Amino acid sequence: MKYISEYRSPEIVDALLKEIQQTVRGNWNIMEVCGGQTHSLVKNGILNMLPSNIQMIHGPGCPVCVTPVNLIDKAVQLATKHNVVLCSFGDMIRVPGTGMSLLEAKSKGADVRILYSPLEAVKIARENPDKEVVFFAVGFETTAPANALSVIHAHREGLKNYSILTSHVLVPPAMEAIMGDEDCRVHAFLAAGHVCAIMGISEYYPLVEKYQIPIVVSGFEPVDLLEGILMTVRQLEKGEHRLENQYTRVVEAQGNSNAIGMIEKVFEVSDREWRGIGNIPFSGYSVKRDFSAYDADKKFNIDVKGSKEDLSCLSGDVMKGKIKPNQCPNFGTKCTPVKPLGAPMVSSEGACAAYYHFNLATSLVEE
Repeated sequence: MKYISEYRSPEIVDALLKEIQQTVRGNWNIMEVCGGQTHSLVKNGILNMLPSNIQMIHGPGCPVCVTPVNLIDKAVQLATKHNVVLCSFGDMIRVPGTGMSLLEAKSKGADVRILYSPLEAVKIARENPDKEVVFFAVGFETTAPANALSVIHAHREGLKNYSILTSHVLVPPAMEAIMGDEDCRVHAFLAAGHVCAIMGISEYYPLVEKYQIPIVVSGFEPVDLLEGILMTVRQLEKGEHRLENQYTRVVEAQGNSNAIGMIEKVFEVSDREWRGIGNIPFSGYSVKRDFSAYDADKKFNIDVKGSKEDLSCLSGDVMKGKIKPNQCPNFGTKCTPVKPLGAPMVSSEGACAAYYHFNLATSLVEE
């Protein structure tokens, strides 16, 4: 299959590793923003192949991981007390809330359904006019077009029993929040290629100039990541700071205008709370007033009190790059995929899940 085998080639990987080794002189911390990139780095053993003076720092690029507890609690309340059909992508199901997860709610009789597309939820609403159907719309800019499209379809069909519970977060404001932290030790970023495929790359130029830091848009295969790392190292060694696009086979500078159009029709930029991190201004999407009938938060006037994170969970420090998952004292003991303290241990893009499943509890050298 084109663009799969080529980007997993052992020969190309070996050549890139050698070039990185020959190029690097300083000690550099590079943050890969996306959890999909983290999983690829871990799964393919790249973290152990890189020179010891290059440290990969795992960023907050897992939308499931940063969905705040109060939204999990709202989803659970919708499913258990409002008698709705609560639809969600699978990786949200086991994320712990204050009292229970959606999986636990399902086990107690709530109608919680795992879907692959929000358009499936629209179909359920169409076929069950006597039932309220809510889709838990979680994601970065990548899933926003499909969630917006589901609202547009429901509106066109005149469906009154469909709505979305929105937890959309945006990548560039999160990167700026990280760089603005006085404890930030990131020297360069690998930006998330799939986000840029939707939104383009223009939002990253101001960050490069303001913080004088290299940003390289990267893909997810081993060759993508190593080429992206090499491009950042070249800049760092020369004292340069530029925005570069490694993922040119997918990402165009202007992004996808049709997808952006759908987002802008249904959503508006708003402040957003990030689990383990806190509130980041202008870092999320909220449903516009014109489509408020499809905003589950407003439609059901959900009120959750006492939502709180488990204070023993250090996922916030993991997602801000302050510690590695295996540096958390609860990793693999009090916190496992079966009984997680936080979302990064159960999300398919969570850094803690990557370390746990690929047995990196102690194999990496501690910083």
